[in-house]
Amino acid sequence: MTGGFPSTVGELLRARAADPRPGLLVEDRSWTWVEVVAESTARAAWYAADRTSRGVDGPPHVGVLLENVPEFAFWLGAAGLGRFVVVGLNSTRRGEELAADVRATACDLVLTDAAGLPLLEGLDLGGATVVDVDAQAYPAADLPAEQAEPTDLFTLVFTSGTTGTPKAVRCSQSKIASSGFGVSLRVELTADDVAYCSMPLFHSNAVIAGWAPALAVGATLALRRRFSASQFLPDVRRFGATFANYVGTPLSYVLAQPEQPDDAANPLRRLFGNEGAPADLERFGQRFGCTVMDGFGSSEGGISISRTPDTPRGSLGRPVGDVRVCDASGQQCPPAVFDETGRLVNADEAVGELVGFDGPGMFEGYWDSPVETAHRLRDGRYWSGDLGYADADGFLYFAGRSADRLRVSGENFPAAPVARLLTGHPQVVEAVVYAVPDATAGDQVMAAVVAADGFDPAGFARWVASQPDASPTWVPRYLRVDPDLPRTATGKVLVRQLVRERWTGGDVWVRDGRSLDLRPFTADDAAALEKAFAESGRALPA
Repeated sequence: MTGGFPSTVGELLRARAADPRPGLLVEDRSWTWVEVVAESTARAAWYAADRTSRGVDGPPHVGVLLENVPEFAFWLGAAGLGRFVVVGLNSTRRGEELAADVRATACDLVLTDAAGLPLLEGLDLGGATVVDVDAQAYPAADLPAEQAEPTDLFTLVFTSGTTGTPKAVRCSQSKIASSGFGVSLRVELTADDVAYCSMPLFHSNAVIAGWAPALAVGATLALRRRFSASQFLPDVRRFGATFANYVGTPLSYVLAQPEQPDDAANPLRRLFGNEGAPADLERFGQRFGCTVMDGFGSSEGGISISRTPDTPRGSLGRPVGDVRVCDASGQQCPPAVFDETGRLVNADEAVGELVGFDGPGMFEGYWDSPVETAHRLRDGRYWSGDLGYADADGFLYFAGRSADRLRVSGENFPAAPVARLLTGHPQVVEAVVYAVPDATAGDQVMAAVVAADGFDPAGFARWVASQPDASPTWVPRYLRVDPDLPRTATGKVLVRQLVRERWTGGDVWVRDGRSLDLRPFTADDAAALEKAFAESGRALPA
């Protein structure tokens, strides 16, 4: 115990072992906490016996390739009690990428079901044994005599990999237990609450902001196999959900559903998550009669930023602890300067990396990646890899990942403020901005949007240029319109894939020269671009 709170996931589970209240709801089935702990205990005992029978000497790492089904919850509990490690495998990755995740985390076992088995066929899993959880029996067992230690590794969580290759973040029993209690206190979660989780359990948001808080206080956890915007409100009503967690764009997609006069007639009272679109936070709360508590964080957990009641529009909020915006040399960047329209005018000076000066925070390193870990922890500080800027009052603003910068006509600026501006269009549900190469030098702005019915691509650039806080260099040269965009299972857009596809994917529009009228991008345009790049001697990156 630390400070009166259980310091391990194992302790949290043992505290629920005699709890007769509802612990888990999935579709039309339910389990009490007594039953949840019993199921977890049975799986912990089965795995211990299985490893002994196979004579395994390697790390006790169990890859889980499942959607949000009961088995995932039971195996999280099993790892907490049995002192082994759950490796959350991203069910949206395929082929060699998925196999590389299994091998990189030294998985001894991969647990999956009928939906996942075909994804693993023919892959080199580094010797990992594949088990179909639905075909396996787990005899009842007693709670393990040996209890977990706070420093025991509990789970490996892959970063989203939106701009690069995902890395496996180490999360100890103590980190998950303390995070679960921290979230439960912040959102005032009690045993009488029902916590709705539709974010994938292989991701840190679902574990830290959904599963662990419910476990910490004995609330009921209601799982959905995968997120559905159209079923969000029906699920909330069906389960009686009073709390929900999210990350990224789900709020935008729920808000895009047809509005009904009784939307606020539901039991939901609080949502907790991070990186929701600023414009959506207030709209969601008003429409559905709840409080949205949005913050900023990452899978690593190195820094945290929280919104306060006085947070300016578009800001992430104030840092928790000593978080500064620094240039590459580690010097603090000057405060942001805004013009009368609110546009950042000193991006070259003000934008830098968000750095935690209090040390690693909750970052415990990457699995088997000492170089990557050391890169994050330089000079006793935590370097997040996220770009931002701070105003004169200390409020922080997100400016994108370290790769999300553009240089257009000599102006260097981050992508995130441009994307925020684009989402102000009344029919844009979601917008992503990224650089594509210019045939001569520098970049051109490309935007990818998910739009509602009635969206006019031809006039979109003209609308952007008409906004008082838009720089002329922000107006997209290329516009991709899609019913959806390539994304991770947590809903984050895979920017690296968009960059790679450039003008070859989706319904693409382009504008000529200084014209603000977008027109459909054609095969002739593609040929002309290839010729222009060849003539300039500038190669297109693969």
